[in-house]
Amino acid sequence: MSTFKSLVQFKLILPILLGTALYAFGLLYFIIPNQLMEGGVTGVTVLVNYAFGISPSLTTLILNVPLFLIGLKVLGGKQMIYTGVGIGALTIFLWLFEKMIHLGWIEPLHTENDLLLAALYAGVTLGAGLGIVFRWGGTTGGSDIIARILNRKYGWSMGRILLGIDFIIIGISLIYIPKEKILYTLVAVFIASKVIDFIQEGAYSARAFMIISDHAPEIADLITREMDRGVTLIPAIGAYSKQAKHVAYCVISRQEFRRLQTIVRSVDPRAFVIISDVHDVHGEGFKEN
Repeated sequence: MSTFKSLVQFKLILPILLGTALYAFGLLYFIIPNQLMEGGVTGVTVLVNYAFGISPSLTTLILNVPLFLIGLKVLGGKQMIYTGVGIGALTIFLWLFEKMIHLGWIEPLHTENDLLLAALYAGVTLGAGLGIVFRWGGTTGGSDIIARILNRKYGWSMGRILLGIDFIIIGISLIYIPKEKILYTLVAVFIASKVIDFIQEGAYSARAFMIISDHAPEIADLITREMDRGVTLIPAIGAYSKQAKHVAYCVISRQEFRRLQTIVRSVDPRAFVIISDVHDVHGEGFKEN
């Protein structure tokens, strides 16, 4: 049993290691060589590097250790275990990549003529790294710990706290960084947020159809026969007409979108159809656990 538990924990920790490695690489390969910025406590490490030339790995460790100890006291060990793994892994990977760059094994991307390219690749790399870490329940520490503590103590929104911290740090960076590079940083932050959402919500995206019609059973039969998709019929009563009817609910891949619309319209052109995005679908016909 203990061996099984260790295996499960290793499977959870492995993606966090991969994510922190990607994040550390993006920071040292794209962000710092081009004098771009990053939010959160990592942004402080970048600023300290620009101002005093201090190693990002050392600053990351110095800033995160006291935050981790405070978080451990306030939030408890269970919530902080993967945060500790994330902080340790980020520090180690930053140190490793710093050594590789110093030895000439890695040549960072440094460009003055195409900062947009650097910002785009930085956003993708940092977003992918953080997305993987967050998806498997870890964090890289820093402002995330501050946000969790303030959320626990005062009920403040974690999203607003993190946004506020990022705003303050990026604002301070104007002292050391030209305005143009801050604008490129915002591009990187925007791309990173989209990549994080993409990874957290799932790489597979589908569409959910809710079809309200007097002919819902016929539509459901046709979808089942022609598309080989499951359909759920939900009993409903019209609020205005007071008549009993069915609502057909089904989930399909994006590629099947037009085909299902055609089926619905062929049976009932007046059907009321609600379409919404669905992320990370599990079950028969989609991803199997």
